[in-house]
Amino acid sequence: MKGLFRRVSETQRSPITITVNGQPVTALEGDTILTALLLAGRQLRVNEFDQKPRAGFCLMGACQDCRVWTESGDELRACSTPATPGLRIVTAEVPWTSQ
Repeated sequence: MKGLFRRVSETQRSPITITVNGQPVTALEGDTILTALLLAGRQLRVNEFDQKPRAGFCLMGACQDCRVWTESGDELRACSTPATPGLRIVTAEVPWTSQ
């Protein structure tokens, strides 16, 4: 699938892999989660209220449109959270068990 974003510079940074909804996604060191996901696809997540695709809104951490969750249930803002090697996220809020 062709991504919504296209990388035009800084292509020499080291590649890393994150896991999104159980699938590997390649990012470059220093990318945010949002950058990695929009380079890989056409949307970040589906809105829980109207089921429409979302790709982030403000892109600077002022809204809640780019929220994603770790597999353990921690909420992250994809636009301001760095993609780190081994990061595992989900793009739909699901009920987590208390730990």
